[in-house]
Amino acid sequence: MTQDQGLTIADQHAAIDLVRDTANRHLLDGGTQAAERKTDGSWVTATDHAMQSELQTGLAERFPTHGFLGEEMSVAEQEHAWRECLDGRPTWVVDPLDGTSNFRLGFPVFSVTVALLAGGKTVFGVVFDPSRDECFHGARGDGAWLNGEPLSLANKPRQDLKSCLATVDFKRLPRGVATHLACDPPYASQRSIGSVALDWCWLAAHRVQVYVHGKQKLWDYAAGQLILHEAGGASADLGGELDYLDRPLEPLPRSAVAATHVGLLEDWLEEVRVEG
Repeated sequence: MTQDQGLTIADQHAAIDLVRDTANRHLLDGGTQAAERKTDGSWVTATDHAMQSELQTGLAERFPTHGFLGEEMSVAEQEHAWRECLDGRPTWVVDPLDGTSNFRLGFPVFSVTVALLAGGKTVFGVVFDPSRDECFHGARGDGAWLNGEPLSLANKPRQDLKSCLATVDFKRLPRGVATHLACDPPYASQRSIGSVALDWCWLAAHRVQVYVHGKQKLWDYAAGQLILHEAGGASADLGGELDYLDRPLEPLPRSAVAATHVGLLEDWLEEVRVEG
């Protein structure tokens, strides 16, 4: 595999099977779980750690030359893995449990998200929702799928923003943007589901049409962003800078504005853009 190459079909299926099997072993018991606050204020459970360890081991067995960058690693370990990725080592970026707050309280909206980056660019991504047995995956330049069926937004008509269902994470938005959306909503209705990876994937499946989030990390969005773009959607940041799959990702937290259609994204940015 070179920086610009993805995985073989067999390797893609092996990665998908690993994610599915690991999630189904750990995440289908239900019920509440004890959790601890991390230094960034987010929650972590024993399941997060167990999932990450099992995924890291499984990926290393199948792809022994690849690196690994997981949410529950130390900052020093993450920084080292990211430097190796930029230096050319294919690296798996993993959030073992996206939606920990939901999971620990028994609210069945959470996912496992795994992305393969080469040269800082995402070439393959998997997002698995065990509660619904839905597996989204995408391969750069090849497309996106849900449980093996192609995802395509090309045949979906562009909607007016006022008729759209939006996913909005008010908690992390600049106050002015959050106040505008809450008091003078430009869309038909709004949801906040609590799993960043599923936000991206539900856009790719056209379940929602626009999305905005003020601060998400590399492991939150790397797989989902690829899946949306491969399905035909578009995204940017709150400043209006468009995302492109041939541009290396950044390790620092970023904002995200996304839509099922590039024209719709332009309309959406008019409502949420932050200047400067």
